[in-house]
Amino acid sequence: MQPFLDKPPLEDELGDVLEKAARHARLTTEQLAMESEVEVSRIQDALDYRPELTQAELGRLARVLKLNEVGLNALAQGAYPSAELGSLPFSVHPLRMPFGVGVANAYVVSTGGDTALLFDTGASHAELHRAWPVRIEEVESVFVTHYEAEHIGGLEVVLRETGLNRFYGPPSGRWPGCHGLSDGETVQYEKISVTAFNTPGHAAEHNCYLVQSTTTPHGASLLISGDLIFAGSLGGGYFCCQRQLAHSRRILDLLADDTVIAPGHGPLTTAANERRFNPFLAK
Repeated sequence: MQPFLDKPPLEDELGDVLEKAARHARLTTEQLAMESEVEVSRIQDALDYRPELTQAELGRLARVLKLNEVGLNALAQGAYPSAELGSLPFSVHPLRMPFGVGVANAYVVSTGGDTALLFDTGASHAELHRAWPVRIEEVESVFVTHYEAEHIGGLEVVLRETGLNRFYGPPSGRWPGCHGLSDGETVQYEKISVTAFNTPGHAAEHNCYLVQSTTTPHGASLLISGDLIFAGSLGGGYFCCQRQLAHSRRILDLLADDTVIAPGHGPLTTAANERRFNPFLAK
């Protein structure tokens, strides 16, 4: 696998994590202030990206919100640890594409030579084309994690240009050409396999995909996590934050420590790093 030289910033800052955690706990800012004994104005400053919370205040917030204190402090200091990424037995190309004020990720996983699988398609075909790795000339299959604009904007053109008449995604009757994959269903290729996991929470229809080598069975795996797990955070639980959290923990429990996690936003990470530091997932 080629080295990953780009290190995009984390998708979430301290305020994002506090806001998501308060929603998980069903606490208003005022209720959180009362239970944690931290002034409302100081919590609001953190939510507005002006964090000046002390370590003691962060500790009380972590206990009320059931967050990992070490990871929360690291976020507050702008020092969330970067994962040490090992090698994978196949090539992975992260495609970083602008969307609004942020960046969305798609991923190309090589199945050998100039052929690859595409996971998500970015906000538009134009952005996907700009980010495309030169040596990949053929797309064998397309997998979609969920149906938001920044992840499927290029889908229609990709399917037309590649001649593919279907794509793999979360089970749905709403998307023409979708071959819905059930939880645990595997698609087999010559050198790799792709196993789908249904993980609704961020959206009502959401899949993660575990990519594994069939020729190097003890090699590290790759989890295309979509907007389920981020480095240092979780995706927003806009459909159901309780399911978002439950599925995040369920999937992380399935992964070996050296599994590389490729999220829909932010940098690559590993299962080991998120087990140790992720405020929502570390134990």
